[in-house]
Amino acid sequence: MRTSRRDFLKKGTMAAAGAALLSNKIFAAPATATILGVQLYSVREDMYKDTLGTLKKVSDAGYKYVEHAGYNNRKFYSKYTAADFKKVLADLGMQMKSGHTVMGRNHWDESKKDFTAAWKYTVEDAATAGQEYVISPWLDESYRKDYDGLKRYMEVFNKSGELCRKSGMKFGYHNHDFEFSEKLNGEKVFDIILQNTDPSLVAQQLDIGNMYHAGGVALDIVKQYPGRFELMHVKDEIKAAKGGEMGGEYESTILGKGIIPVKEVIDLGKKSGGTIHFVVEQESYQGMAPIDCVKEDYAIMKGWGY
Repeated sequence: MRTSRRDFLKKGTMAAAGAALLSNKIFAAPATATILGVQLYSVREDMYKDTLGTLKKVSDAGYKYVEHAGYNNRKFYSKYTAADFKKVLADLGMQMKSGHTVMGRNHWDESKKDFTAAWKYTVEDAATAGQEYVISPWLDESYRKDYDGLKRYMEVFNKSGELCRKSGMKFGYHNHDFEFSEKLNGEKVFDIILQNTDPSLVAQQLDIGNMYHAGGVALDIVKQYPGRFELMHVKDEIKAAKGGEMGGEYESTILGKGIIPVKEVIDLGKKSGGTIHFVVEQESYQGMAPIDCVKEDYAIMKGWGY
């Protein structure tokens, strides 16, 4: 059965209930020093069936950097501690600069004005695994119901950035579609997030495909917020034969084969968007094997000079 990204994140949010100086790499890397990685959600089923074998294939495809979407109960992909997973990657010549873990309601104690142990452990494990970014790829629906409430929660984002900074990392947020289709007080949720988070504490990872069916245009967003997108999910979109990934009409495909001007977007991100980390993600495959898709995506990105 096909598991949508939306369902995956919601399930992960529920399941999740259960120091060093700041790295200069995050803030001072030269604009030309780009990093090409892959989001392991692209090969999600394979990662759980055969983690080591799948990572070796990803390495053989050319990727030196990966981004996880498989952390829960202090384990990566159900079996590896942070230190173990870092070693597994290092043995294959790879590193994990960023990772996706939903920061949900169970991670912030409003009565204490502090993070719960679950989120503190998440940050601790991310640092041990070698991450530079702890990225939350979801915003609970309860935080999107009123304007003032969402603005207040953006302070929790900033506080998460402060927490991550103590371990030499940065907190980040990754968009989906609702940020562009939902409005509060006439403002898009995306704009509320960008305008109420401190760029020195909260990085933005722009997914250039997820926004499309909700009316978001990646080129326009990068122009509207220059310098704000340290990371980018590189993705192309086509009309889906059945239901799309975000519940709309579109699904991801091999880079350059869809309707997103991918190269134009990533070139602009590199030039004026502040983008250093370009992370390939493909969630639908049009009959191809997932690993073959990310191999082809890698070759295309290298051909574009990344």
